[in-house]
Order: sequence, then C-alpha cells, then structure tokens
Amino acid sequence: MNMKDLTRRDAMALIGATAALPLIPGLSTRAVADIAVGAKTVTTVSDGNLVLPLDFVFPDVPQDELVALLEAAGQGAGGVVEPDCNVTILKDGDRVVLFDVGSGPNFMPSAGKILDNIDAAGISPEDVTDVLFTHAHPDHIWGLLDDFDEFVFPEANYYINQVEWDYWRADDTLDAMPEARKSFVVGAQNRLSALEDVIQFFNWGDEVLPGIEAVDTRGHTPGHTSFAIHDGSESVHVIGDAATNSIISFAHPEWPSGSDQDTETGIATRVALLDRLAGDQSRIVGFHLPEGGIGHVEKDGTGYRFVAS
Repeated sequence: MNMKDLTRRDAMALIGATAALPLIPGLSTRAVADIAVGAKTVTTVSDGNLVLPLDFVFPDVPQDELVALLEAAGQGAGGVVEPDCNVTILKDGDRVVLFDVGSGPNFMPSAGKILDNIDAAGISPEDVTDVLFTHAHPDHIWGLLDDFDEFVFPEANYYINQVEWDYWRADDTLDAMPEARKSFVVGAQNRLSALEDVIQFFNWGDEVLPGIEAVDTRGHTPGHTSFAIHDGSESVHVIGDAATNSIISFAHPEWPSGSDQDTETGIATRVALLDRLAGDQSRIVGFHLPEGGIGHVEKDGTGYRFVAS
C-alpha cells in the first residue's frame, strides 16, 4: 500500500484505528534526555508516539529485507512501527526555544502528550520564548493551538522557513495534494492562518536566533529545515524528519520513504546529511528516533547507523 494511493477515508481510518493500540510503556511520562552544548542545555520531551502500518511508511522498498532489518532491531512487530515523537527544547540564558510543538490531541490518540510531560523539564508553556518549526506536518505543528484556538505557548515568538510557509499557504496546494494527505493541508493552513500576524520568516543559512543556524534539508517537505545549535566548538543538529527510522533511514538512506513529499530530493538530502554528520561526529536530535532522539551517526559499510547516547 503506497501512501499516495490511499483514499482520505483510508487514511482517517488508519489514524482512528490507533485508538485501540497501547502507548509504548513509559514513553509519555517524562523528559527523555538532557545534554549540554557548551553553556546551553538541550532537552527532549516526549509527545508520545505514532502508530503506523509498515507498508504505509516504506511502501516501495524490498519488503523481505525491510522486515528482516526491523525484526533484528526489535521493530515492526505485527507489521506496525511506533516511532517516538521527541520535541526539542533549548535553554540558553533567559531564552527557552521549542523546536516544533507536537501534534496536539487531534492527530493520533498515542501522540499529543507534550503538555503532560513538559513540566518534567522544569518548563511551563508560558516560559517558552521562541518556537522554531522544522516543517508543517501534523505531528510537528498541530499542537500549536488549544481547544479554544488559543496559542498553547502564548508568550513565544514564532519562526518558519519562508519556502515552507509559501508552500502550505499557496492556493493550489490542497488541490495538488494526494487525497490521503489533504487533511495535512487543511490542518497546516488552519495553524498557519493563526500565525499570520506574528510569524517571522527565515531562509536556509540564516542564523535564526543567536547560535542557531537554519540548515537546508528539503525533500520531506519543500521547506523542511534542520537546525544546528552552536556554542563555541560544540554543536548539535536538530534534524526533524530528515531521518525518520533509527534502522532504515541509516542503513538504507537511499530507500524511498513514504512520508517524504519529494522522494528523490528526500533521498539526496538524507544521504548528504548523514555523510556530513558521520564525518564530523556532531550529535543529533531526531524527532522520531529512540532514546529521546539524541545520538550520533556512524558510517557502517555502505550505509550508516544511529548510535543513541
């Protein structure tokens, strides 16, 4: 089953069916990981997890090899993957920066848990000074508003890549989107409309905030952005969805991902990013990677591997 071939009814049934599936034990009960970057602190907080059929996530790859790789790593049981959702928080002096806002309560029952967990990081929603979006998919931006359409993080300044904003706001995006993803467009446009009077734009290569560089990782979405957090000689890369599975995205970055809107660009971006990160041994934070998403990339034969730390 290819994501692009699903009907909207199929997609909504897929999301609704997750209500009967359990959360990963302990996943949504605490701040998962905490590391220092120079004088700065990077914390990841769980927003829960997604529950997705395997052939929905990787529809166009050798299925026998896919299953074997995942089973060897303890993933993919029952033809389902359950990727973590890690929201990254940077504490830098008086500044508290959130990278994405999670999915809120209306995407999947197993996700949207950030408000249950953020206090474990010693942070209240009112403490957040800045929100930087990697992209506008549901699990990254639908948590922007509460049930009264008020900002969940009311004191924050908001930033998004100009390309990403223009793509989701364009008049023809909804019509051009495959049926299974039309709800993604409606949800993004609703949240971006709420941001219209307060949003600030950046481009790839900009220093969005002091010590935070916007890195071009387009492909997953047209304006997908990773962020390199620097402090002196130390750095960590918040990579969003440039790599979405701790096994497949690294062992076979050349395999197409069903969640990438531009498959070929997503592959090229992923390969180049992993090659660079393996070379300089920078730490990374992946939104859908395990153990809080924090680790580093190592070269492994013709591919790579994610090493949690």
